[in-house]
Amino acid sequence: MFESSTDEIRFREAFDDYFDAITRYCLRRLPQSNANDAAASVFVVAWRKIDKMPEGDETLPWLYGVARNEVRTFRRSQRRSAALRVKLSGQPSYPVAGPEAVVIRNDDQAQLIRALKTLGSADQEILRLRAYENLSVNQVAVVLGCTPDAAKKRCSRATKRLRDAVDRSSRRRAPTGSRAIPEGGDG
Repeated sequence: MFESSTDEIRFREAFDDYFDAITRYCLRRLPQSNANDAAASVFVVAWRKIDKMPEGDETLPWLYGVARNEVRTFRRSQRRSAALRVKLSGQPSYPVAGPEAVVIRNDDQAQLIRALKTLGSADQEILRLRAYENLSVNQVAVVLGCTPDAAKKRCSRATKRLRDAVDRSSRRRAPTGSRAIPEGGDG
Protein backbone atom coordinates (compact mmCIF):
# COMPACT_ATOMS: atom_id res chain seq x y z
CA MET A 1 0.00 0.00 0.00
CA PHE A 2 1.69 3.23 1.13
CA GLU A 3 5.31 3.41 2.12
CA SER A 4 4.51 5.64 5.10
CA SER A 5 1.64 7.27 6.89
CA THR A 6 2.84 10.59 5.42
CA ASP A 7 2.21 9.22 1.91
CA GLU A 8 -1.23 8.06 2.95
CA ILE A 9 -2.06 11.48 4.39
CA ARG A 10 -0.80 13.23 1.21
CA PHE A 11 -2.92 10.94 -0.95
CA ARG A 12 -6.04 11.39 1.18
CA GLU A 13 -5.61 15.18 1.15
CA ALA A 14 -5.15 15.24 -2.64
CA PHE A 15 -8.17 13.00 -3.11
CA ASP A 16 -10.38 15.03 -0.76
CA ASP A 17 -9.26 18.39 -2.19
CA TYR A 18 -9.24 17.59 -5.91
CA PHE A 19 -11.53 14.66 -6.68
CA ASP A 20 -14.42 16.92 -7.67
CA ALA A 21 -12.25 19.10 -9.94
CA ILE A 22 -10.74 16.05 -11.67
CA THR A 23 -14.18 14.46 -12.10
CA ARG A 24 -15.53 17.67 -13.67
CA TYR A 25 -12.51 17.79 -15.99
CA CYS A 26 -13.22 14.23 -17.15
CA LEU A 27 -16.98 14.86 -17.47
CA ARG A 28 -16.34 17.76 -19.84
CA ARG A 29 -14.29 15.51 -22.10
CA LEU A 30 -15.89 12.08 -21.88
CA PRO A 31 -19.35 10.56 -21.59
CA GLN A 32 -20.37 10.12 -17.97
CA SER A 33 -20.02 6.35 -18.23
CA ASN A 34 -16.30 6.78 -18.94
CA ALA A 35 -15.63 9.98 -17.02
CA ASN A 36 -16.07 8.40 -13.60
CA ASP A 37 -13.69 5.58 -14.54
CA ALA A 38 -11.15 8.07 -15.87
CA ALA A 39 -11.31 10.13 -12.67
CA ALA A 40 -10.81 6.98 -10.60
CA SER A 41 -7.85 6.02 -12.80
CA VAL A 42 -6.25 9.41 -12.13
CA PHE A 43 -6.20 8.66 -8.42
CA VAL A 44 -4.94 5.13 -8.99
CA VAL A 45 -1.98 6.71 -10.79
CA ALA A 46 -1.59 9.25 -7.98
CA TRP A 47 -1.58 6.40 -5.46
CA ARG A 48 1.05 4.48 -7.41
CA LYS A 49 3.19 7.58 -8.01
CA ILE A 50 2.71 9.28 -4.66
CA ASP A 51 6.46 9.87 -4.44
CA LYS A 52 6.34 11.83 -7.74
CA MET A 53 3.19 13.81 -6.94
CA PRO A 54 4.14 17.42 -6.20
CA GLU A 55 2.88 19.16 -3.12
CA GLY A 56 1.02 22.42 -2.61
CA ASP A 57 -0.16 24.48 -5.56
CA GLU A 58 1.46 22.09 -8.04
CA THR A 59 -0.70 19.10 -7.05
CA LEU A 60 -3.80 20.05 -9.05
CA PRO A 61 -1.97 20.84 -12.31
CA TRP A 62 -0.08 17.55 -11.96
CA LEU A 63 -3.37 15.70 -11.47
CA TYR A 64 -4.80 17.50 -14.53
CA GLY A 65 -1.80 16.25 -16.50
CA VAL A 66 -2.54 12.71 -15.38
CA ALA A 67 -6.25 13.23 -16.19
CA ARG A 68 -5.33 14.48 -19.65
CA ASN A 69 -3.46 11.25 -20.30
CA GLU A 70 -6.32 9.16 -18.94
CA VAL A 71 -8.84 10.99 -21.14
CA ARG A 72 -6.65 10.36 -24.19
CA THR A 73 -6.43 6.69 -23.25
CA PHE A 74 -10.23 6.42 -22.93
CA ARG A 75 -10.75 8.24 -26.24
CA ARG A 76 -8.27 5.96 -27.99
CA SER A 77 -10.12 2.99 -26.57
CA GLN A 78 -13.45 4.42 -27.74
CA ARG A 79 -12.10 4.97 -31.27
CA ARG A 80 -10.74 1.43 -31.42
CA SER A 81 -13.99 0.03 -30.11
CA ALA A 82 -16.03 2.06 -32.61
CA ALA A 83 -13.77 0.98 -35.47
CA LEU A 84 -14.15 -2.63 -34.44
CA ARG A 85 -17.94 -2.29 -34.27
CA VAL A 86 -17.94 -0.79 -37.77
CA LYS A 87 -15.82 -3.64 -39.08
CA LEU A 88 -18.05 -6.20 -37.45
CA SER A 89 -21.35 -4.66 -38.45
CA GLY A 90 -20.46 -3.12 -41.78
CA GLN A 91 -22.42 -0.05 -40.71
CA PRO A 92 -21.01 3.48 -40.53
CA SER A 93 -20.47 4.97 -37.11
CA TYR A 94 -21.51 8.47 -36.15
CA PRO A 95 -19.82 10.41 -33.37
CA VAL A 96 -21.76 10.82 -30.16
CA ALA A 97 -22.50 14.44 -29.32
CA GLY A 98 -20.16 15.71 -26.64
CA PRO A 99 -21.21 17.24 -23.35
CA GLU A 100 -21.15 20.67 -24.98
CA ALA A 101 -24.20 19.78 -27.11
CA VAL A 102 -26.19 19.08 -23.96
CA VAL A 103 -25.17 22.27 -22.17
CA ILE A 104 -25.44 24.76 -25.01
CA ARG A 105 -28.76 26.51 -25.41
CA ASN A 106 -27.55 29.88 -26.59
CA ASP A 107 -26.68 30.49 -30.25
CA ASP A 108 -23.58 32.52 -29.37
CA GLN A 109 -22.25 29.68 -27.26
CA ALA A 110 -23.03 27.19 -30.02
CA GLN A 111 -21.12 29.35 -32.50
CA LEU A 112 -18.15 29.51 -30.13
CA ILE A 113 -18.14 25.73 -29.69
CA ARG A 114 -18.32 25.23 -33.47
CA ALA A 115 -15.35 27.54 -33.88
CA LEU A 116 -13.49 25.71 -31.10
CA LYS A 117 -14.03 22.40 -32.90
CA THR A 118 -12.33 23.75 -36.02
CA LEU A 119 -9.13 24.18 -34.04
CA GLY A 120 -6.55 21.46 -33.55
CA SER A 121 -6.78 19.27 -30.48
CA ALA A 122 -3.76 20.99 -28.86
CA ASP A 123 -5.41 24.42 -29.16
CA GLN A 124 -8.70 23.03 -27.88
CA GLU A 125 -7.02 21.53 -24.82
CA ILE A 126 -5.17 24.73 -23.96
CA LEU A 127 -8.32 26.82 -24.24
CA ARG A 128 -10.29 24.35 -22.15
CA LEU A 129 -7.61 24.28 -19.45
CA ARG A 130 -7.75 28.07 -19.27
CA ALA A 131 -11.54 28.49 -19.54
CA TYR A 132 -13.02 25.39 -17.90
CA GLU A 133 -10.38 24.56 -15.34
CA ASN A 134 -9.41 28.23 -14.66
CA LEU A 135 -5.73 27.37 -14.69
CA SER A 136 -3.05 30.04 -14.82
CA VAL A 137 -0.51 30.00 -17.64
CA ASN A 138 2.05 28.54 -15.22
CA GLN A 139 -0.34 25.75 -14.26
CA VAL A 140 -1.10 25.08 -17.94
CA ALA A 141 2.65 24.75 -18.45
CA VAL A 142 2.77 22.05 -15.76
CA VAL A 143 -0.15 20.14 -17.33
CA LEU A 144 1.38 20.31 -20.81
CA GLY A 145 4.92 19.65 -19.63
CA CYS A 146 6.43 22.82 -21.13
CA THR A 147 7.92 26.10 -19.93
CA PRO A 148 5.65 28.93 -18.79
CA ASP A 149 6.83 31.04 -21.74
CA ALA A 150 5.90 28.28 -24.19
CA ALA A 151 2.52 27.87 -22.50
CA LYS A 152 1.90 31.62 -22.70
CA LYS A 153 2.69 31.60 -26.43
CA ARG A 154 0.50 28.55 -27.00
CA CYS A 155 -2.40 30.17 -25.10
CA SER A 156 -2.02 33.38 -27.07
CA ARG A 157 -1.90 31.59 -30.42
CA ALA A 158 -4.84 29.34 -29.56
CA THR A 159 -6.90 32.36 -28.50
CA LYS A 160 -6.10 34.17 -31.75
CA ARG A 161 -7.01 31.09 -33.79
CA LEU A 162 -10.31 30.81 -31.93
CA ARG A 163 -11.06 34.49 -32.49
CA ASP A 164 -10.32 34.09 -36.23
CA ALA A 165 -12.53 30.98 -36.43
CA VAL A 166 -15.42 32.82 -34.75
CA ASP A 167 -14.98 35.75 -37.16
CA ARG A 168 -15.06 33.40 -40.17
CA SER A 169 -18.15 31.67 -38.81
CA SER A 170 -19.89 35.01 -38.20
CA ARG A 171 -19.25 36.16 -41.76
CA ARG A 172 -20.65 32.89 -43.17
CA ARG A 173 -23.79 33.14 -41.05
CA ALA A 174 -24.51 36.84 -41.72
CA PRO A 175 -27.71 37.22 -43.75
CA THR A 176 -27.33 38.91 -47.13
CA GLY A 177 -30.14 40.51 -49.05
CA SER A 178 -32.76 39.34 -46.59
CA ARG A 179 -36.19 40.87 -46.59
CA ALA A 180 -39.18 40.57 -44.37
CA ILE A 181 -42.04 38.46 -45.69
CA PRO A 182 -45.45 39.88 -44.79
CA GLU A 183 -47.86 37.78 -42.77
CA GLY A 184 -49.62 35.34 -45.06
CA GLY A 185 -46.63 34.89 -47.39
CA ASP A 186 -45.42 36.48 -50.61
CA GLY A 187 -48.34 36.09 -52.85
